[in-house]
Amino acid sequence: MRELEREPTDKPLPALAVIGPGRLGGAILRAADGAGLDVRLAGREDSLAACESASVALICVPDASITSAGEAVAAAVPPLRYVGHTSGATGLDALRAASERGAETFVLHPLQTIPEGEARLDDAPCAVSGSSPAALELAKRLAEGLGMVPFELADADRAAYHAAASIASNFLVALEESAAGLLAASGVADPRELLAPLVLRTAANWAERGPEALTGPIARGDERTVERHVEAIAERAPELLPLYEALAERTRELARLREVAV
Repeated sequence: MRELEREPTDKPLPALAVIGPGRLGGAILRAADGAGLDVRLAGREDSLAACESASVALICVPDASITSAGEAVAAAVPPLRYVGHTSGATGLDALRAASERGAETFVLHPLQTIPEGEARLDDAPCAVSGSSPAALELAKRLAEGLGMVPFELADADRAAYHAAASIASNFLVALEESAAGLLAASGVADPRELLAPLVLRTAANWAERGPEALTGPIARGDERTVERHVEAIAERAPELLPLYEALAERTRELARLREVAV
């Protein structure tokens, strides 16, 4: 295959086809429209037509569908020159079909939760990788054009990176729902409304102070209160005991590390 021309960094971003009209695809489309980029949104059925009039394709589909979506758009290479996807955990190898046709490939993953179609990407960190310096540069420019702040991530580190993001975001929701359920089991109405200020303040404290934000009975060395927690959970929500015990042990470790640091 012929070597693709490099995209000069001082030129406007090339025409973009966003493949996948879901939540992330919609958020990227709005960001691109707002930035004045030449963009079109396509589903699986019309992805080839959209890519045939674009220079860059960005695949926004579930991880299990990236390879097949990449195979579909590969038929548009050339004129399609760059093909990327937005998965946090999947690497460049999922785009092998496009690469074999001569496209350069990249990954662009917004480090942001997208719970609904109106979510915004403004100032979100964005993990980028590229199959070549030109592809990496294109990914950085595209992230910046969409209003995000790119940072480089090695392809081999993507699974660990995404696990960290899942702990920070997805597991937080699971944790807070567990807390709300335990509060509801204690007869308290509107547990989410009551817990939300505590959660938000704790998150802000952690962002400002890191492990120094740790408070509570374990940080104080009050193991008797922890024992009472275990007794209450065993009575009212026994399914949460393994979760509580695992988090309690991790909290003890953080508290010990903080003491050593002091």
